[in-house]
Amino acid sequence: MTIDTLRLTAEAAGAMLERGEASAAELHAAYRAAIDERDPELHAYLRTVDDAERDGVPIAFKDLISTRGVETTAASKILAGYKPVFDATVATRCKEAGLPLLGKTNMDEFAMGSSTENSGFGPTRNPWNPERVPGGSSGGSTAAVAAGMAPWALGSDTGGSIKQPAALCGVVGLRPTYGTVSRYGIVAFASSLDQIGPVTKTVRDCALLYRTIAGRDPCDSTTVELPQPVELPEVADLKGLRVGVPKELNEAEGIEPGVDAAVQAAIAKLEELGAEVGECSLSLSVEYGMPCYYLIAPAEASSNLARYDGVRYGYRADAAERLEMYERTRNEGFGDEPKRRIMVGTYALSAGYYDAYYGQAQKVRTVIKREHDALFETFDALVSPTSPTVAFPLGARTADPLAMYLCDLLTIPSCMAGLPGLNVPCGLSEGLPVGLQLIGPQFAENTLFRIGHALEQAIGFDPVPERLR
Repeated sequence: MTIDTLRLTAEAAGAMLERGEASAAELHAAYRAAIDERDPELHAYLRTVDDAERDGVPIAFKDLISTRGVETTAASKILAGYKPVFDATVATRCKEAGLPLLGKTNMDEFAMGSSTENSGFGPTRNPWNPERVPGGSSGGSTAAVAAGMAPWALGSDTGGSIKQPAALCGVVGLRPTYGTVSRYGIVAFASSLDQIGPVTKTVRDCALLYRTIAGRDPCDSTTVELPQPVELPEVADLKGLRVGVPKELNEAEGIEPGVDAAVQAAIAKLEELGAEVGECSLSLSVEYGMPCYYLIAPAEASSNLARYDGVRYGYRADAAERLEMYERTRNEGFGDEPKRRIMVGTYALSAGYYDAYYGQAQKVRTVIKREHDALFETFDALVSPTSPTVAFPLGARTADPLAMYLCDLLTIPSCMAGLPGLNVPCGLSEGLPVGLQLIGPQFAENTLFRIGHALEQAIGFDPVPERLR
Protein backbone atom coordinates (compact mmCIF):
# COMPACT_ATOMS: atom_id res chain seq x y z
CA MET A 1 0.00 0.00 0.00
CA THR A 2 1.31 3.44 -0.97
CA ILE A 3 0.89 6.09 1.72
CA ASP A 4 0.67 9.66 0.39
CA THR A 5 2.18 11.60 3.28
CA LEU A 6 1.63 14.92 1.48
CA ARG A 7 -2.15 14.62 1.74
CA LEU A 8 -2.65 12.27 4.67
CA THR A 9 -4.12 14.00 7.72
CA ALA A 10 -3.37 12.79 11.23
CA GLU A 11 -7.05 11.94 11.72
CA ALA A 12 -7.09 9.84 8.54
CA ALA A 13 -3.81 8.19 9.54
CA GLY A 14 -5.35 7.19 12.87
CA ALA A 15 -8.37 5.76 11.07
CA MET A 16 -6.06 3.71 8.81
CA LEU A 17 -4.37 2.23 11.87
CA GLU A 18 -7.72 1.41 13.51
CA ARG A 19 -9.00 -0.34 10.37
CA GLY A 20 -5.76 -2.27 9.95
CA GLU A 21 -5.10 -0.74 6.53
CA ALA A 22 -1.56 0.10 7.61
CA SER A 23 0.60 -0.71 10.61
CA ALA A 24 2.31 1.85 12.81
CA ALA A 25 5.65 0.62 11.44
CA GLU A 26 4.49 1.16 7.84
CA LEU A 27 3.23 4.64 8.68
CA HIS A 28 6.47 5.55 10.42
CA ALA A 29 8.47 4.17 7.48
CA ALA A 30 6.45 6.26 5.00
CA TYR A 31 7.27 9.48 6.87
CA ARG A 32 10.92 8.50 7.27
CA ALA A 33 11.06 7.94 3.49
CA ALA A 34 9.54 11.40 2.94
CA ILE A 35 12.14 12.90 5.30
CA ASP A 36 14.97 11.13 3.47
CA GLU A 37 13.64 12.43 0.14
CA ARG A 38 12.83 16.06 0.99
CA ASP A 39 14.69 17.11 4.10
CA PRO A 40 18.17 17.33 2.55
CA GLU A 41 16.78 20.33 0.64
CA LEU A 42 14.49 21.79 3.34
CA HIS A 43 16.41 21.09 6.58
CA ALA A 44 13.24 20.98 8.70
CA TYR A 45 14.74 18.38 11.05
CA LEU A 46 17.81 18.69 13.26
CA ARG A 47 17.70 14.97 14.04
CA THR A 48 15.42 12.01 13.43
CA VAL A 49 14.48 9.30 15.93
CA ASP A 50 13.67 5.60 15.53
CA ASP A 51 10.77 5.28 17.96
CA ALA A 52 9.21 1.84 17.49
CA GLU A 53 7.69 1.49 20.96
CA ARG A 54 4.35 3.17 20.22
CA ASP A 55 1.59 2.24 17.78
CA GLY A 56 -0.06 5.59 17.02
CA VAL A 57 0.28 8.42 14.52
CA PRO A 58 3.88 9.74 14.47
CA ILE A 59 4.74 13.28 15.51
CA ALA A 60 7.61 15.79 15.33
CA PHE A 61 8.71 18.06 18.18
CA LYS A 62 10.31 21.49 18.02
CA ASP A 63 13.80 21.13 19.44
CA LEU A 64 13.09 23.01 22.66
CA ILE A 65 10.85 20.22 23.98
CA SER A 66 12.87 18.04 26.36
CA THR A 67 12.97 14.41 25.23
CA ARG A 68 14.63 11.87 27.50
CA GLY A 69 17.85 10.54 26.00
CA VAL A 70 17.37 12.51 22.75
CA GLU A 71 19.54 15.57 22.11
CA THR A 72 17.63 18.81 22.77
CA THR A 73 19.46 21.96 21.72
CA ALA A 74 16.88 24.73 21.10
CA ALA A 75 18.95 25.11 17.88
CA SER A 76 21.81 26.62 19.90
CA LYS A 77 25.42 25.54 19.89
CA ILE A 78 25.54 26.25 23.61
CA LEU A 79 23.29 23.20 24.15
CA ALA A 80 24.99 20.95 21.60
CA GLY A 81 25.18 17.41 22.95
CA TYR A 82 22.70 18.02 25.78
CA LYS A 83 20.47 14.97 26.34
CA PRO A 84 17.75 15.52 28.96
CA VAL A 85 17.24 12.88 31.63
CA PHE A 86 13.48 13.53 31.63
CA ASP A 87 10.60 14.22 29.24
CA ALA A 88 8.67 17.48 29.00
CA THR A 89 5.04 17.04 30.09
CA VAL A 90 3.80 17.47 26.50
CA ALA A 91 6.23 14.75 25.39
CA THR A 92 4.94 12.46 28.14
CA ARG A 93 1.33 13.08 27.12
CA CYS A 94 2.14 12.32 23.47
CA LYS A 95 3.84 9.10 24.58
CA GLU A 96 0.81 8.15 26.68
CA ALA A 97 -1.37 8.74 23.60
CA GLY A 98 0.83 6.32 21.65
CA LEU A 99 2.40 8.90 19.32
CA PRO A 100 5.87 7.79 18.12
CA LEU A 101 8.47 10.53 17.75
CA LEU A 102 9.79 11.14 14.22
CA GLY A 103 12.41 13.67 15.28
CA LYS A 104 13.28 17.14 16.54
CA THR A 105 12.68 20.09 14.23
CA ASN A 106 14.78 23.15 13.48
CA MET A 107 13.96 26.56 14.92
CA ASP A 108 15.36 30.01 15.54
CA GLU A 109 17.89 29.76 18.36
CA PHE A 110 16.05 29.74 21.71
CA ALA A 111 12.88 30.59 19.70
CA MET A 112 14.21 34.09 18.98
CA GLY A 113 13.30 34.98 15.42
CA SER A 114 10.69 34.99 12.68
CA SER A 115 12.39 33.12 9.84
CA THR A 116 14.28 30.10 11.29
CA GLU A 117 17.44 31.71 9.90
CA ASN A 118 18.76 32.27 13.43
CA SER A 119 19.30 28.54 14.00
CA GLY A 120 22.80 27.65 15.11
CA PHE A 121 22.67 24.72 12.67
CA GLY A 122 21.55 26.42 9.45
CA PRO A 123 18.23 27.74 8.12
CA THR A 124 15.10 25.81 7.16
CA ARG A 125 13.60 26.42 3.71
CA ASN A 126 9.95 26.88 2.78
CA PRO A 127 8.43 23.81 1.03
CA TRP A 128 6.44 26.12 -1.30
CA ASN A 129 9.64 27.80 -2.50
CA PRO A 130 13.03 26.73 -1.10
CA GLU A 131 14.43 30.20 -1.77
CA ARG A 132 11.98 31.61 0.80
CA VAL A 133 11.86 31.40 4.60
CA PRO A 134 9.31 29.18 6.38
CA GLY A 135 8.72 31.79 9.09
CA GLY A 136 9.72 31.28 12.69
CA SER A 137 10.60 30.45 15.21
CA SER A 138 8.74 27.13 14.68
CA GLY A 139 9.69 27.02 10.99
CA GLY A 140 11.03 23.47 11.19
CA SER A 141 7.73 22.13 12.52
CA THR A 142 5.58 24.00 9.99
CA ALA A 143 7.85 23.06 7.08
CA ALA A 144 7.83 19.39 8.13
CA VAL A 145 4.01 19.26 8.16
CA ALA A 146 3.65 21.24 4.91
CA ALA A 147 6.12 18.97 3.11
CA GLY A 148 4.48 15.73 4.27
CA MET A 149 7.43 14.87 6.53
CA ALA A 150 5.17 14.69 9.60
CA PRO A 151 1.37 14.40 9.91
CA TRP A 152 1.47 16.85 12.81
CA ALA A 153 4.00 18.53 15.05
CA LEU A 154 4.40 20.61 18.19
CA GLY A 155 5.81 24.13 18.10
CA SER A 156 6.07 26.95 20.59
CA ASP A 157 4.67 30.46 20.42
CA THR A 158 5.95 33.47 22.38
CA GLY A 159 4.96 36.39 20.14
CA GLY A 160 3.66 34.55 17.07
CA SER A 161 6.11 31.69 16.57
CA ILE A 162 3.44 29.12 15.70
CA LYS A 163 0.90 31.32 13.93
CA GLN A 164 3.32 33.22 11.67
CA PRO A 165 5.27 30.23 10.26
CA ALA A 166 2.00 28.32 9.89
CA ALA A 167 0.75 31.19 7.72
CA LEU A 168 3.92 31.23 5.60
CA CYS A 169 3.89 27.44 5.11
CA GLY A 170 0.14 27.06 4.48
CA VAL A 171 -0.72 24.90 7.51
CA VAL A 172 -2.92 25.22 10.60
CA GLY A 173 -1.29 26.42 13.82
CA LEU A 174 -2.72 27.09 17.28
CA ARG A 175 -1.29 29.25 20.02
CA PRO A 176 -3.39 28.09 23.02
CA THR A 177 -4.62 30.22 25.90
CA TYR A 178 -1.69 30.86 28.24
CA GLY A 179 -1.79 28.23 31.00
CA THR A 180 -3.73 25.53 29.17
CA VAL A 181 -0.61 23.61 28.08
CA SER A 182 2.27 22.75 30.41
CA ARG A 183 5.65 24.43 29.95
CA TYR A 184 7.43 21.88 32.16
CA GLY A 185 10.48 20.62 30.29
CA ILE A 186 10.41 23.39 27.69
CA VAL A 187 13.65 25.30 27.13
CA ALA A 188 12.50 28.72 28.32
CA PHE A 189 12.61 31.98 26.38
CA ALA A 190 10.07 34.31 28.03
CA SER A 191 8.18 32.42 30.71
CA SER A 192 5.12 34.69 30.92
CA LEU A 193 4.56 34.36 27.17
CA ASP A 194 5.79 30.92 26.02
CA GLN A 195 3.15 28.37 24.99
CA ILE A 196 3.36 24.98 23.26
CA GLY A 197 0.80 24.35 20.52
CA PRO A 198 -0.11 22.09 17.57
CA VAL A 199 0.89 22.43 13.92
CA THR A 200 -1.33 20.38 11.60
CA LYS A 201 -2.81 20.05 8.13
CA THR A 202 -6.43 20.57 9.22
CA VAL A 203 -8.36 22.26 12.01
CA ARG A 204 -9.76 18.92 13.20
CA ASP A 205 -6.22 17.55 13.52
CA CYS A 206 -5.36 20.67 15.49
CA ALA A 207 -8.21 20.04 17.92
CA LEU A 208 -7.18 16.39 18.30
CA LEU A 209 -3.59 17.26 19.19
CA TYR A 210 -4.62 20.10 21.48
CA ARG A 211 -6.91 17.67 23.31
CA THR A 212 -3.90 15.39 23.83
CA ILE A 213 -1.53 17.98 25.32
CA ALA A 214 -3.85 20.40 27.18
CA GLY A 215 -4.77 20.39 30.84
CA ARG A 216 -3.37 21.08 34.29
CA ASP A 217 0.08 19.83 35.20
CA PRO A 218 1.30 19.69 38.84
CA CYS A 219 4.82 20.39 37.51
CA ASP A 220 3.74 23.79 36.10
CA SER A 221 1.97 26.06 38.58
CA THR A 222 0.73 28.36 35.79
CA THR A 223 -1.47 25.64 34.25
CA VAL A 224 -5.21 25.27 34.75
CA GLU A 225 -7.88 22.69 34.05
CA LEU A 226 -9.81 23.38 30.86
CA PRO A 227 -13.25 24.82 31.69
CA GLN A 228 -14.81 22.61 29.00
CA PRO A 229 -13.66 19.56 27.01
CA VAL A 230 -11.97 20.09 23.63
CA GLU A 231 -14.55 19.50 20.90
CA LEU A 232 -13.85 18.33 17.36
CA PRO A 233 -15.50 20.86 15.01
CA GLU A 234 -18.39 19.51 12.94
CA VAL A 235 -20.65 22.47 12.14
CA ALA A 236 -20.29 23.89 8.63
CA ASP A 237 -22.08 27.18 9.31
CA LEU A 238 -21.40 30.05 11.70
CA LYS A 239 -24.90 31.27 12.49
CA GLY A 240 -25.09 33.15 15.75
CA LEU A 241 -21.39 33.99 15.93
CA ARG A 242 -20.13 37.58 15.97
CA VAL A 243 -16.72 38.24 14.43
CA GLY A 244 -14.86 41.54 14.89
CA VAL A 245 -12.47 43.02 12.34
CA PRO A 246 -9.97 45.25 14.19
CA LYS A 247 -9.19 48.16 11.91
CA GLU A 248 -5.60 48.56 13.09
CA LEU A 249 -4.74 44.88 12.49
CA ASN A 250 -6.35 44.80 9.05
CA GLU A 251 -5.08 48.15 7.78
CA ALA A 252 -1.59 48.10 9.29
CA GLU A 253 1.25 49.57 7.29
CA GLY A 254 3.16 46.89 5.39
CA ILE A 255 0.30 44.50 4.63
CA GLU A 256 0.85 43.33 1.07
CA PRO A 257 -2.05 43.83 -1.40
CA GLY A 258 -2.21 40.09 -2.15
CA VAL A 259 -2.43 39.26 1.55
CA ASP A 260 -5.16 41.86 2.07
CA ALA A 261 -7.17 40.54 -0.89
CA ALA A 262 -7.07 36.93 0.37
CA VAL A 263 -8.01 37.95 3.92
CA GLN A 264 -10.88 40.18 2.79
CA ALA A 265 -12.22 37.33 0.63
CA ALA A 266 -12.06 35.05 3.68
CA ILE A 267 -13.92 37.62 5.80
CA ALA A 268 -16.62 37.73 3.11
CA LYS A 269 -16.82 33.92 3.40
CA LEU A 270 -17.45 34.27 7.13
CA GLU A 271 -20.50 36.39 6.35
CA GLU A 272 -21.70 33.87 3.75
CA LEU A 273 -21.40 31.16 6.42
CA GLY A 274 -23.77 33.12 8.67
CA ALA A 275 -21.43 35.00 10.97
CA GLU A 276 -22.20 38.58 11.91
CA VAL A 277 -19.12 40.63 10.99
CA GLY A 278 -18.39 44.13 12.32
CA GLU A 279 -15.48 46.57 12.47
CA CYS A 280 -13.79 47.33 15.79
CA SER A 281 -10.59 48.88 17.17
CA LEU A 282 -7.44 47.73 18.98
CA SER A 283 -5.59 51.03 18.68
CA LEU A 284 -3.64 50.85 21.96
CA SER A 285 -2.73 47.19 21.54
CA VAL A 286 -1.33 47.65 18.05
CA GLU A 287 0.52 50.88 18.90
CA TYR A 288 2.13 49.62 22.09
CA GLY A 289 2.11 45.83 21.66
CA MET A 290 5.45 45.52 19.91
CA PRO A 291 7.51 47.90 22.11
CA CYS A 292 5.93 46.31 25.17
CA TYR A 293 6.84 42.82 23.92
CA TYR A 294 10.42 43.79 23.12
CA LEU A 295 10.93 44.90 26.71
CA ILE A 296 9.21 42.02 28.51
CA ALA A 297 10.44 39.12 26.35
CA PRO A 298 14.15 40.09 26.33
CA ALA A 299 14.04 40.89 30.05
CA GLU A 300 12.71 37.40 30.82
CA ALA A 301 15.16 35.89 28.32
CA SER A 302 18.14 37.54 30.01
CA SER A 303 17.10 35.85 33.24
CA ASN A 304 16.28 32.46 31.71
CA LEU A 305 19.47 32.26 29.64
CA ALA A 306 21.74 33.09 32.60
CA ARG A 307 21.85 29.37 33.40
CA TYR A 308 23.96 28.59 30.32
CA ASP A 309 27.37 29.03 31.84
CA GLY A 310 29.43 26.06 30.61
CA VAL A 311 29.42 24.45 34.07
CA ARG A 312 26.51 22.04 34.25
CA TYR A 313 25.59 20.99 30.71
CA GLY A 314 25.99 21.88 27.07
CA TYR A 315 28.94 23.60 25.44
CA ARG A 316 32.03 24.56 27.45
CA ALA A 317 34.87 26.65 26.02
CA ASP A 318 38.47 25.73 26.79
CA ALA A 319 40.03 28.21 29.18
CA ALA A 320 42.44 28.12 32.11
CA GLU A 321 40.45 30.47 34.33
CA ARG A 322 36.83 29.86 35.34
CA LEU A 323 35.66 33.42 34.62
CA GLU A 324 37.32 33.32 31.21
CA MET A 325 35.66 29.94 30.55
CA TYR A 326 32.25 31.43 31.44
CA GLU A 327 32.75 34.47 29.20
CA ARG A 328 34.07 32.47 26.24
CA THR A 329 31.36 29.82 26.59
CA ARG A 330 28.60 32.39 26.28
CA ASN A 331 30.38 34.36 23.57
CA GLU A 332 31.04 31.28 21.43
CA GLY A 333 27.86 29.36 22.29
CA PHE A 334 25.18 32.02 21.71
CA GLY A 335 24.33 33.40 18.29
CA ASP A 336 23.83 37.09 17.50
CA GLU A 337 20.09 37.25 18.21
CA PRO A 338 20.20 35.73 21.73
CA LYS A 339 23.13 38.03 22.54
CA ARG A 340 21.15 41.04 21.31
CA ARG A 341 18.11 40.15 23.42
CA ILE A 342 20.15 39.29 26.51
CA MET A 343 21.79 42.73 26.38
CA VAL A 344 18.48 44.55 25.87
CA GLY A 345 16.81 42.54 28.62
CA THR A 346 19.64 42.94 31.10
CA TYR A 347 19.58 46.70 30.57
CA ALA A 348 15.79 46.82 31.07
CA LEU A 349 16.15 44.96 34.39
CA SER A 350 19.17 46.88 35.68
CA ALA A 351 19.09 49.00 38.83
CA GLY A 352 17.45 52.34 38.21
CA TYR A 353 15.78 51.25 34.97
CA TYR A 354 13.48 48.41 36.09
CA ASP A 355 10.46 50.60 36.86
CA ALA A 356 10.93 52.77 33.78
CA TYR A 357 11.17 49.85 31.37
CA TYR A 358 10.08 46.37 32.53
CA GLY A 359 7.70 47.66 35.19
CA GLN A 360 6.08 50.14 32.81
CA ALA A 361 5.79 47.48 30.08
CA GLN A 362 3.90 45.21 32.49
CA LYS A 363 1.42 48.01 33.18
CA VAL A 364 0.93 48.56 29.44
CA ARG A 365 0.41 44.82 29.06
CA THR A 366 -2.56 45.09 31.43
CA VAL A 367 -4.01 47.86 29.23
CA ILE A 368 -3.63 45.60 26.18
CA LYS A 369 -5.43 42.76 27.97
CA ARG A 370 -8.29 45.05 29.00
CA GLU A 371 -8.69 46.41 25.47
CA HIS A 372 -9.06 42.88 24.10
CA ASP A 373 -11.44 41.86 26.89
CA ALA A 374 -13.69 44.85 26.13
CA LEU A 375 -14.07 43.71 22.52
CA PHE A 376 -15.02 40.20 23.59
CA GLU A 377 -18.04 41.61 25.37
CA THR A 378 -19.38 42.24 21.84
CA PHE A 379 -17.60 39.68 19.65
CA ASP A 380 -16.96 35.94 19.88
CA ALA A 381 -13.73 36.20 17.86
CA LEU A 382 -11.51 38.68 16.06
CA VAL A 383 -9.99 38.24 12.60
CA SER A 384 -6.99 39.67 10.75
CA PRO A 385 -4.08 38.63 8.56
CA THR A 386 -1.61 36.48 10.49
CA SER A 387 1.43 37.90 8.70
CA PRO A 388 1.62 41.21 6.80
CA THR A 389 3.51 39.43 4.01
CA VAL A 390 3.90 36.06 2.37
CA ALA A 391 7.18 34.20 2.82
CA PHE A 392 10.12 36.48 1.99
CA PRO A 393 13.47 35.48 0.42
CA LEU A 394 16.16 33.92 2.56
CA GLY A 395 18.59 36.59 3.74
CA ALA A 396 16.26 39.49 2.92
CA ARG A 397 15.89 40.66 6.55
CA THR A 398 18.80 39.13 8.45
CA ALA A 399 20.78 42.39 8.40
CA ASP A 400 17.82 44.44 9.69
CA PRO A 401 16.52 43.19 13.07
CA LEU A 402 13.69 45.75 13.15
CA ALA A 403 12.35 44.58 9.77
CA MET A 404 12.44 41.00 11.11
CA TYR A 405 10.63 42.01 14.31
CA LEU A 406 7.84 43.61 12.25
CA CYS A 407 6.94 40.14 10.91
CA ASP A 408 5.09 39.63 14.21
CA LEU A 409 3.32 42.99 14.27
CA LEU A 410 -0.13 41.39 13.92
CA THR A 411 0.39 38.40 16.22
CA ILE A 412 2.06 40.05 19.21
CA PRO A 413 -0.92 42.00 20.71
CA SER A 414 -3.07 38.94 21.44
CA CYS A 415 0.00 37.04 22.71
CA MET A 416 0.65 39.83 25.20
CA ALA A 417 -2.93 39.37 26.40
CA GLY A 418 -2.47 35.59 26.83
CA LEU A 419 -5.25 34.83 24.34
CA PRO A 420 -5.67 31.87 21.97
CA GLY A 421 -4.95 32.40 18.28
CA LEU A 422 -5.49 30.09 15.31
CA ASN A 423 -3.92 30.42 11.87
CA VAL A 424 -6.00 29.05 9.01
CA PRO A 425 -4.69 29.12 5.40
CA CYS A 426 -7.03 31.29 3.32
CA GLY A 427 -5.49 31.54 -0.15
CA LEU A 428 -2.40 32.31 -2.19
CA SER A 429 -0.55 35.46 -3.19
CA GLU A 430 2.27 35.24 -5.72
CA GLY A 431 1.93 31.45 -5.45
CA LEU A 432 2.63 31.51 -1.70
CA PRO A 433 0.23 30.85 1.21
CA VAL A 434 -1.67 33.56 3.07
CA GLY A 435 -2.85 32.95 6.63
CA LEU A 436 -5.93 34.23 8.46
CA GLN A 437 -5.56 34.87 12.20
CA LEU A 438 -8.53 34.07 14.45
CA ILE A 439 -8.28 35.41 18.02
CA GLY A 440 -10.63 34.46 20.84
CA PRO A 441 -11.10 35.24 24.52
CA GLN A 442 -9.44 33.01 27.10
CA PHE A 443 -10.37 29.31 26.75
CA ALA A 444 -12.27 29.92 23.48
CA GLU A 445 -10.31 27.33 21.49
CA ASN A 446 -13.52 25.45 20.65
CA THR A 447 -15.01 28.59 19.09
CA LEU A 448 -11.83 29.14 17.05
CA PHE A 449 -11.91 25.51 15.89
CA ARG A 450 -15.54 25.88 14.82
CA ILE A 451 -14.85 29.05 12.81
CA GLY A 452 -11.60 27.72 11.38
CA HIS A 453 -13.14 24.41 10.31
CA ALA A 454 -16.11 26.08 8.61
CA LEU A 455 -13.80 28.48 6.80
CA GLU A 456 -11.43 25.67 5.83
CA GLN A 457 -14.30 23.72 4.25
CA ALA A 458 -15.67 26.78 2.46
CA ILE A 459 -12.33 27.94 1.02
CA GLY A 460 -11.05 24.51 0.03
CA PHE A 461 -7.37 25.48 0.32
CA ASP A 462 -4.99 22.79 -0.97
CA PRO A 463 -2.23 22.49 1.67
CA VAL A 464 0.16 20.58 -0.60
CA PRO A 465 2.87 22.89 -1.99
CA GLU A 466 2.39 23.20 -5.75
CA ARG A 467 5.98 22.15 -6.51
CA LEU A 468 5.45 18.86 -4.61
CA ARG A 469 2.09 17.87 -6.15
